[in-house]
Amino acid sequence: MTSITSINPATNTPIKTYNLQDDAAIDAALAAAYGAQRAWRKVPVTERVTLLVRMAAALRAGKDRYAEMIVREMGKPLTEAEAEIEKCAYNCDFYAEHAPRYLADEAVPSNASESVVAFEPLGVVLAIMPWNYPFWQYFRFAAPALAAGNGAILKHANNVPECALAVQEVMEAAGAPAGLTATLLMDTSKVAGVIADERIAAVTLTGSTEVGAIVASQAGKALKKQVLELGGSDPFIVLADADLEAAAETAVKARYINVGQSCVNAKRFIVEEAVADRFVELFVAKAAALKIGDPMARDTKIGPMARENLRTTLHEQVQRSVGEGAVLTLGGQPVEGDGFYYPPTVLDHVRPGMTAFREETFGPVAAIIRAKDADEAVAMANDSEYGLGAALWTGDTARGRKLASRIDAGAVFINGMTASDPRYPFGGIKRSGYGRELGVYGIREFVNIKTVWIGPAK
Repeated sequence: MTSITSINPATNTPIKTYNLQDDAAIDAALAAAYGAQRAWRKVPVTERVTLLVRMAAALRAGKDRYAEMIVREMGKPLTEAEAEIEKCAYNCDFYAEHAPRYLADEAVPSNASESVVAFEPLGVVLAIMPWNYPFWQYFRFAAPALAAGNGAILKHANNVPECALAVQEVMEAAGAPAGLTATLLMDTSKVAGVIADERIAAVTLTGSTEVGAIVASQAGKALKKQVLELGGSDPFIVLADADLEAAAETAVKARYINVGQSCVNAKRFIVEEAVADRFVELFVAKAAALKIGDPMARDTKIGPMARENLRTTLHEQVQRSVGEGAVLTLGGQPVEGDGFYYPPTVLDHVRPGMTAFREETFGPVAAIIRAKDADEAVAMANDSEYGLGAALWTGDTARGRKLASRIDAGAVFINGMTASDPRYPFGGIKRSGYGRELGVYGIREFVNIKTVWIGPAK
């Protein structure tokens, strides 16, 4: 493949064709990044973070244009696209403020006159990123990685090339050292070679579990550090003592934000039997009220899915689930027309083993599962190969805290919606991946945690 053409998912029309970079261009980018990072690592962190401040300013200055790019290439509703850009800027501001403290040497009492743990950069990190949050996924990684002294090479999803190039535009507008960051538009077949290249020190990937396994194998063979944020089938548990109105309101947002195309969307709604009928009534009414339409319209809540094949896969999952005994309560048919629209869909009476319970449904489909009590609800939540996030709704938060300790997930949100935030770590377990992004733990993923011992003791 020598070129890629981006498609507007709202109209199924081509936007622009981009030529892919050849081996010589890829090699030049890697050489430039390697050289720039060797100099960047020597810059004190208190000076490095000024780049992050300028990155935030560049993002906000281009917010309207960048948000429209997101809408055009992957169909996210405009208000959500604007929020994505602002979140990227906030993440840069956050690490500009906190990175010097997160990366400061830590004294360790020992038998030496002095002993410390130092946090030093690894080198150039390859970031393989998905289309669903085309700016956020990159800046979520890049702000802490650059603050820590690393370089960054981006290989973005092939359906968002305009966004991928815009990310590099932001870095250049912010005054990043020449070569320190780069966007590579390249054929997927070339990724393995880049991972193996000695100028790449580590790899971060956000994407499907299947692709994560391939990249982990390639990086492992090359003995490169990896952080993988992969698929999810997040449970949203509603106990009988929960505020059902608030739970249903949040549940609809948790399922249908970004048209349901997020690893950390709530996907399995596990509700105690005693309140299940009422919860379903509330949920369906609120989901049915979501406006489907042009993602550039500010009142649109459900835009198109990003690609036609994604919609086809989702519809097949719905059909299989209904064939297995799930009850279709809302939606369930692709919207007619040129775009890749799928309506908010609700499957009730889903049981363990059914497609909508077992597989990740990457789109606007909610699976309602009924549990006899809290213990069964937790057991059902854990009955998954995934372990990214989870939500638990209850009127007894002390009880909720105890139940949270029994849920297999990288995060549990009690009486709220699972979300990423720079203030705390984000990542999963099981087939949802490993490693963490964000918070103090995220900035320390791509550093050499070095012990420095000075003796003898005085």
